[in-house]
Amino acid sequence: MRPGRILLIVVAVVVIAGLGVLAWLITASRPMAFAGGGAVALADYKGPPPTGVPADFASTDRIARGQYLTRAADCLACHTAKGGAPFAGGLAFKLPFGVIYSPNITADKDTGIGGWTDAQFLAALRGGVDDTGQFLYPAMPYTAFTYMTDADGLAIKAYLFSLKPVHRDNKDNSFSFPYNQRWLIGIWNRLFNANQRFQPHPDRSPQWNRGAYLSEAMAHCGDCHTPRTLAQNLDNHRKDAGAVTAGWLAYNITSHRLYGVGAWSDAELAQYLSTGYAPGRGVAAGPMGEAVDLSLSYLTPSDIAALVAYVRSIPPVATPGQPAPVLTPAPAAPGQGVAEGYDPKGKRIFEGACASCHSWTGQGSLTPWAALTGDRAVNDPTATNVAQVVIAGAKPRMGTALTYMPAFGAAYTDDEVAAVANYVTARFGAKPSNITPKQVAALRKQS
Repeated sequence: MRPGRILLIVVAVVVIAGLGVLAWLITASRPMAFAGGGAVALADYKGPPPTGVPADFASTDRIARGQYLTRAADCLACHTAKGGAPFAGGLAFKLPFGVIYSPNITADKDTGIGGWTDAQFLAALRGGVDDTGQFLYPAMPYTAFTYMTDADGLAIKAYLFSLKPVHRDNKDNSFSFPYNQRWLIGIWNRLFNANQRFQPHPDRSPQWNRGAYLSEAMAHCGDCHTPRTLAQNLDNHRKDAGAVTAGWLAYNITSHRLYGVGAWSDAELAQYLSTGYAPGRGVAAGPMGEAVDLSLSYLTPSDIAALVAYVRSIPPVATPGQPAPVLTPAPAAPGQGVAEGYDPKGKRIFEGACASCHSWTGQGSLTPWAALTGDRAVNDPTATNVAQVVIAGAKPRMGTALTYMPAFGAAYTDDEVAAVANYVTARFGAKPSNITPKQVAALRKQS
């Protein structure tokens, strides 16, 4: 065979393989592909409206509706810096290629969005393009908000504009080349932003469709719980199978009975989503704690039930390495029930700072919220979230959470955090962890 013909065949194979990879990446961006075909335009749907506010939401005032939807979309968490004014931006997102700061979205005309038209607001919300035509980085979940209706998006804008404007200059991002080239985001958008409104499925229940809208268009659950591809779009081939976000592990929430939430009851899921706690399942902390505190806890019972119905329909995906949680308490005697090889330093720290609340059995001494038995973080052999809770505590930045754990990050060294995290998983979990001081140091930088 001639060399030229061989080269042509090689090029053809490479092109076909490249197109196959691209097709795989693009299909990975479809969050509701698992539901099958049959979706229809919202105008053609004959069931109860899955968008807007729930039927049992009493107020019909546009500002009140906008507030409800703003909370459902969890805007406050990202657009409020620690100790800063609500929605005034400045929260740092530490990424592998630099730091991005959330912008001011108050109605201030100089530093916020007070001069934005409705069209400009919707373009930013759903298309990732600001009022100057500059591309936004997809840390802003516009690939989820793209499914939001005009009416809901503009109700959010109306609510934001009803609040007191805050004059606060936006911080410059610190991205290195080539990530600081925003024009590249335009190519990314064409590939991975659907740029379409929500389409309900008539073959599914009205409750399921409402839950789908809440999860995919508003709360953007997949942005934390779904792993990403090398192109940094969501890999919905492994939808909701769990991923590390901001240094915290967002767990598998598929219907898998071992690795996901398939073994949870509807009541347990509803309680966890609305309060951040379910007996024998654990307490929400970190980004999930904020999501409950600032967003999910404000949803009506009917909307929580809709979310539960939708989440339970997510196909099961296995995440090997996550053992079945231990559901029985540890022995009451401190010297019993711990796997061999644990660091005695971890036991001393637990005895001095943890046992009074959590108890040696892991059942919690002061409140059920302090129980460690069955907690997913404690049963995670990476101990990622256990270490993060020790470092950062379990108190949200604002709001009215029903639980509190102080942060010990300033009091303990990386070695001490690693030691107590490994002790906790050894005593109360299914498999002892072996997190290192170096890994703890890396977690500090991400949170």
